[in-house]
Amino acid sequence: MEFAIALDPKSNLPLHRQLYEAFRQLILSGQLSPKQRLPSTRALASSLAISRTTVTQCYEQLISEGYLQAVRSSGTFVCAQLPDDLLHSVPLQELQPSQSSSKALSFSSYGASLTNDTPLHSPRLELPISFRYGQPDLDAFPLNQWRQLLSRHCRKRDRLMLDYATDSLGHLPLREAIARYLVQSRAVQCNADQILIVSGSQQALDLVSRVLIDRSDGVALEDPGYLGAQHIFLAQGARLYPLPVDSSGVVVEALWKESSHRIKLVYVTPSHQFPTGVVLSLSRRLELLAWAEQVEALIVEDDYDSEYRYEGRPIPALQGLDQTGSVIYIGTFSKVLFPSLRVGYLVVPPKLIEVFARAKWLTDRQSPLLEQYVLTDFINEGHLERHIRRMRSLYNQRQKTLVKALLHSFGDQVTILGESAGMHLMVRLSTPMSDEVVISRAAAMGVGLVSARRYYLENRYSGEFILGYADLRESEIEAGVKMLATALIN
Repeated sequence: MEFAIALDPKSNLPLHRQLYEAFRQLILSGQLSPKQRLPSTRALASSLAISRTTVTQCYEQLISEGYLQAVRSSGTFVCAQLPDDLLHSVPLQELQPSQSSSKALSFSSYGASLTNDTPLHSPRLELPISFRYGQPDLDAFPLNQWRQLLSRHCRKRDRLMLDYATDSLGHLPLREAIARYLVQSRAVQCNADQILIVSGSQQALDLVSRVLIDRSDGVALEDPGYLGAQHIFLAQGARLYPLPVDSSGVVVEALWKESSHRIKLVYVTPSHQFPTGVVLSLSRRLELLAWAEQVEALIVEDDYDSEYRYEGRPIPALQGLDQTGSVIYIGTFSKVLFPSLRVGYLVVPPKLIEVFARAKWLTDRQSPLLEQYVLTDFINEGHLERHIRRMRSLYNQRQKTLVKALLHSFGDQVTILGESAGMHLMVRLSTPMSDEVVISRAAAMGVGLVSARRYYLENRYSGEFILGYADLRESEIEAGVKMLATALIN
């Protein structure tokens, strides 16, 4: 073990005495623990570029005073127990920095925006049956297939895989694979040069906010909407404008009412609005694009849960309808594959891609390459498409089970939203109880619930809850709803 000890050759205090004081402070402050072995005199002298004699003098003094002990053929160790008088021989102010001498900590405006105590994520519901949302069924993931692809690349010993990436946009073969996938499955208009690999949708939003938003810029968001987006834009100093959501998605007409304000960007989840689950209608999509073109604003399309649609014909991505380069498209593999993969992507209009690539490089230089290599093969060899088909069928059946159980247990006391797609439902319960009481009673029965109230910017309604079902077996869904009904009705 090496020690970073500052020694001053120009000091009036001899080097061996400086070294002695440094070790004495480390021992008394507890940074060197009892029985900890110290480097040999030769090793320490070499590390600090001083003579061995200097180190020997220091060690001998510490041994004589009872700080260290030398064990024959083993080395030099901190004494197991220090005399009581040694523990009080150094004033406390010598061991700890003076509070009065330190300046008050000053955050940047961005840092200051992060000091509030608003939670950034939903609480983990550690209960026997948890209707937490956003959690895929990890047991159904083809881990053996992923392991084989991972081993394939690890056996190659490709040094480029271990080196710095030469392209800040991400691994080119992966971007090509994603482009093909998006063109075919989502009708996105793009090529590999417009795709930027990021560490999930949250980093994508962070890049968008840093590149495009200045303090006091107007950003319109769905209300209710994704809490992660709200926090990102607020941290950048944006002024948020809530857009109501109805059965056809975000109400675009509300944008015109904010005409006196400069709205620079609109964030939407059109494929499966979070948290209501409604799908933005085609007419609303065209209306939103027309608005963005007229006022020269940008749209951020988070294609949340687009893979899991259970009813009707698929609606193309908003970006695929865009003719003016007004849409930035965000996608991620966290929900489709597994959350810890941390691979997502941005599809950026050509005029913006170079700036976004530079911003990504400054943020973290590159995303991990090994995962990108494996994911490329996973897509190209058809494993992604097969996995999505399997999960779509599985989640569809679990959603039907949840809907049936809710209607059976609550009847006309429940309204169900977002049945056509996704991995969760939003429900409205007709109950005089507050959300807090409902959650508490459910928890007492071993059932975890999340209120939708925290996702509203204004008009926070009571009695609305988000029920995730993707990670629950059908028997668990049925049992959970039955226990919930027992807690709230009886």
